Amino acid sequence: MALPLLELARTNTALDGDALRHAQRLVASWQPLADLCFSDLLLLAPVAWEEGHRFVLLAHVRPTTGQTLYPSDLVGTVVEESDRPAVARAWRKGEITGGDTTILASSDRARVQCIPVRHHDELIAVMTRETAMTLGRRAGELERHYSDVFESLARMIADGTFPFSRDEVELDEAPRVADGVIVLDETLHVRFASPNAISSLHRMGIYANAHGLQLAEIGFDQHAAETAQRTLAPVIEEIDRAETSVLLQAIPLIEATRVTGLLLLVRDVTDLRHRDRILVSKDATIREIHHRVKNNLQTIAALLRLQGRRLTSVEAQEAIGESERRIRAIAIVHETLSRDVGDVVSFADIVHPLVRVVEETVSTPELRLHFEVAGDVGDLPGEIATPLAVVLNELMQNAVDHAFPRATDGLTEGHVRVDLARDGDELVVEVVDDGVGLPQGFTLDKAKGLGLSIVHTLVTSELNGSIELRDDHGTRVHLRIPLRQAERVEL
Repeated sequence: MALPLLELARTNTALDGDALRHAQRLVASWQPLADLCFSDLLLLAPVAWEEGHRFVLLAHVRPTTGQTLYPSDLVGTVVEESDRPAVARAWRKGEITGGDTTILASSDRARVQCIPVRHHDELIAVMTRETAMTLGRRAGELERHYSDVFESLARMIADGTFPFSRDEVELDEAPRVADGVIVLDETLHVRFASPNAISSLHRMGIYANAHGLQLAEIGFDQHAAETAQRTLAPVIEEIDRAETSVLLQAIPLIEATRVTGLLLLVRDVTDLRHRDRILVSKDATIREIHHRVKNNLQTIAALLRLQGRRLTSVEAQEAIGESERRIRAIAIVHETLSRDVGDVVSFADIVHPLVRVVEETVSTPELRLHFEVAGDVGDLPGEIATPLAVVLNELMQNAVDHAFPRATDGLTEGHVRVDLARDGDELVVEVVDDGVGLPQGFTLDKAKGLGLSIVHTLVTSELNGSIELRDDHGTRVHLRIPLRQAERVEL
């Protein structure tokens, strides 16, 4: 596997600091350049202390608008001066050079253009444009305009004005050359518009022939182009018109601090925005459902609490109290889900309120119980968080009922700790107390309590996990729960 640019540069070259960051910015923003010239672009830097006799290939980008010369990854390859004399010549002269060469790891020939990469007047690398040899075919209008824009950007690389000095925000949905290209001259008049760009204009209800006109004259917002021209920096804006959303990136073409034109990349994102609105609406609906479920569960818990106060049987009151606590545990999960987007929650936002609820309801003046949470498991899907919350509630309540019996002589306080961790693709959860420990001969299979029965069922059936109880200066309950739930087969 190819090493990343940063590691390759630090291991093989003298690049570091701002110069290295400039090279990284170039690699982060050079896909449009490869698409504009229909060629592979390679970034090579001289091996440290060898005076340009050998170069290491730091990065490579393939064009999405044409066929690559390099289907295999050659990043990390060390190139001899004899294999790429034009690269060495561009490095020593600091000028754009060209010629024919042999394709790396092949005997085929290709045209190569070598562009020195500058940063603050310092030569730091060479970018090569490598194109297959073609005979007898005349370039079309689109290719000519694309090539002219690439040459402008190549001169900016050689001058040190591209990539731009400030880090631009990279968007997953940023416009690409294949989405649509509009080329403007220095007066913001349209010099060329690609067929895909024209299609985007048509979807916005703009059918005028744009050639030779400013964008504003055909009814298209040219604020991004004006801002890019004024600030000498790229600008990304989204334009909405006629129920169509277009993402526009304006890149100034600069020569000697003067804008000589602009490259506009245009992408129709109407379908993406429609999808986003649907997802936002669905998220809001789901959060509202969780909120209402939480309210209903809290109402049920309150009704159970009222019912328990009317009962005279101690056993019935305890059963009602346990049911109320189980419902409150589930309500805490739904309350957390109602605040977050999606069905994934931070389990810390669940377990800490859950522990407080148990601690507040079980401590008495005669026996003070202290609860502690150690570790974190991060975000969990609701399908795991809900049963796991019920399991923890049962285990903490079980510790209160059995590890610290009220009749124990001289016992005035106790401690219960919940340990949370991740072990690869598994959750490791432990509930540890310093109480009286397990009864003699105790086994989980023979346990008759409702709480442990609920725990065993949820852990093994719902969560596909395992549970182990053992004596450890008290009782230690050890759970292992896979994060990737096995698919359940419905019979």
